[in-house]
Amino acid sequence: MPPHQLGRPTLASIAAAAGVSLPTVSKVVNGKADVAPTTRAHVQQLLDQHNYVPVTRRPAEDLLVDVVFTALDSPWAVEILRGVTESGLEVVVSSQSRTSDVDWVQALVAGGRRGALVVTSRLTAADQRRLGRSRLPVVVIDPVDMPGQDVPSVGATNWAGGLAATEHLVELGHRRIAVVGGPQAYLCSRARIDGYRAALERAGIAVDPALVVHGTFRHQGGYDQAQSLLALPDPPTAIFAGSDEQAFGVMEAARQAGLSVPDDLSVVGFDDLPMARWSSPPLTTVCQPLADMGRMAGRMLHDLIDGRVLGSQRMELATHLVTRASTAPPRR
Repeated sequence: MPPHQLGRPTLASIAAAAGVSLPTVSKVVNGKADVAPTTRAHVQQLLDQHNYVPVTRRPAEDLLVDVVFTALDSPWAVEILRGVTESGLEVVVSSQSRTSDVDWVQALVAGGRRGALVVTSRLTAADQRRLGRSRLPVVVIDPVDMPGQDVPSVGATNWAGGLAATEHLVELGHRRIAVVGGPQAYLCSRARIDGYRAALERAGIAVDPALVVHGTFRHQGGYDQAQSLLALPDPPTAIFAGSDEQAFGVMEAARQAGLSVPDDLSVVGFDDLPMARWSSPPLTTVCQPLADMGRMAGRMLHDLIDGRVLGSQRMELATHLVTRASTAPPRR
């Protein structure tokens, strides 16, 4: 690309001129080792040719941002926040009521911060228009609904996680497998249940509507729904809970029903919270990289504050199954 077409040099424009990815240029600028020598030389030549000057890191107080949760009383939120605080941003944490969309957005814009991370929230079209007019950089973490194309977001491969959890139970020999999802309105909950359905269909197992229920992602939701499922005339031999907290509730309901986990009931969770390995028995669960999601969102917001172009508006981090002692073949 001719020099006059680059305009004011940015990492994105240097990457386009060099024909490489934005992360590759960033590695060259920051002196990272894992770049091929010929690529490094080519990128460095363009950086020198166009007088690229790295953005000087602002004082910490100039990178103060809001991190807005719909609720803070959850170890899930703690893991997200841990990642955010490792991304180089200084944060102010708040919990916003959604009783008034206008007040919620106005409070966010009026805070005077450099940007905002909004966690597990629904941004309506009106919200997005107001935030767009304010020019406040915003990144959404684990959105309730998929935001518009102009709103960056970070999530996880929820469908793949639901598929892996259910396939694990199928491979153990279970056929009566229930799922306790989260709230029906949540994008992540719907994706996990879709993965569950796909796994059963692949195995040639009919989906029984009586075994598909919705909770709250909290202990009580898992406990209440498991009590109902275990009281069915033909109860499940395994339950996939849409969150670790719900899985703990399921295990308590099983205990109170006189059932042993995993001898009488196999249980799989979703999240891999730190406490999952210490439950009794240790919980088989889908690892959702919560801290990495927070860290990634923080870096994306940092780039927006610095005026950089994001490589992608939607990032989905991979999930994977962690097998522990809460699952076993069903009793014959």
